[in-house]
Amino acid sequence: MPETPATPGTTGTRPTAPSLGFDPDDAAFVADPYPVYDRMRATGTALAYPANDWWLVTRHDQVNAMLRHRALGRVFVPKEPYERFAPWNLVNEHAMLELEPPDHTRLRRLVSKAFTPRRVEELRPAIRARTESLVDDLVGAGGGAFVDRVAEPLPVDVIGELLGIDPIDRALLRPWSNAIVALYEPSPDAGVEDAAIRAAAEFTTYLRALIEQRRRAPGEDLFSALVGVRDDGDRLTEDELVATAVLLLNAGHEASVNVLSNAVAHLLLERARWEAVVADPTLVPTAIEEAIRFDTPLSVFTRVAAEDVTIEGIDLAAGQQVGLLLGAANRDPAVFAEADRFEVGRSHNPHVGFGAGIHFCLGAALARVELQEALGTLVRRAPGLELADEPVRRDSYQFRGFSSVPVTVG
Repeated sequence: MPETPATPGTTGTRPTAPSLGFDPDDAAFVADPYPVYDRMRATGTALAYPANDWWLVTRHDQVNAMLRHRALGRVFVPKEPYERFAPWNLVNEHAMLELEPPDHTRLRRLVSKAFTPRRVEELRPAIRARTESLVDDLVGAGGGAFVDRVAEPLPVDVIGELLGIDPIDRALLRPWSNAIVALYEPSPDAGVEDAAIRAAAEFTTYLRALIEQRRRAPGEDLFSALVGVRDDGDRLTEDELVATAVLLLNAGHEASVNVLSNAVAHLLLERARWEAVVADPTLVPTAIEEAIRFDTPLSVFTRVAAEDVTIEGIDLAAGQQVGLLLGAANRDPAVFAEADRFEVGRSHNPHVGFGAGIHFCLGAALARVELQEALGTLVRRAPGLELADEPVRRDSYQFRGFSSVPVTVG
């Protein structure tokens, strides 16, 4: 097995991930990375990924520990040349996902004052009503493109409702989100870069105008609350407001689209799963958690070691970047019985799909409400849902979902 020398301060050598089949540019690997993850996990250690100068970590205990360990953190590295990527850099360098304490602590505290469980729960009736409308339209049409007709518009409407964005403008959100997050892929080309820069600039301009509007006339929406939030005289800067809104769209929307498309596709691919949830709708919450585990919507979280440290048997030198493969950790047979089976009633499910530690997803509660309402409405109002053709995977390693899930409603 090809190996690469270990980073100074560590012991021995590391096998390379590509030698075991890890290749985010390979369509076959992107379609089904799990056999490769099994081989990587079986080594028991981190594997070198020379293309990014990362070590890749696959075991659940190691990924979970590294997500929580304070010697590892996020270090945002701006895209260069900075001037070319300035709009994209701005919406990332002020985002809490990219920050560490004390900056992260301050920003999360301020956002949490506005993003409360009560505010999330108040959205449930609107989420349910919108879901019922979308599903009823799907049923009335006898089926169609599930992703286009339900999975994509629902999260856009939820984020739009949350931020108080005019329904007329909500069609802008999905293209902006798609373009911005495409730059997180391992090997984006110049066209992807240009589209991401343009989308970040357009969204930033839109949000700055919205901020000024909310300052003049606050509403009941989350964005008004974020604009007005105070903590001992502290407040979010305009750049932080822009970055927070972009993060809420990109993290919440992208994940929700993919989890919902993954859930429906996998439930319908093995009919007994779907029928089990139809027969017992109390399985909806566990089926959603299983969809997050079984086909994790975000493949990699990255961290950087702030100091020399050993975590779960892996020696890391200061400055070493690690890629935490969430999808691999969530299929670890040491933690999940029959890890390669989708079990709608799985009761022990400590997946890391929402992260862990201080960067645990702030919107996890909202995502769960949204996804549970969506699946619950589907099993109530469209129990005869069936696949009309094979689902088609997104052409993306980082964002794992389906671009097409064609369905019929019997």
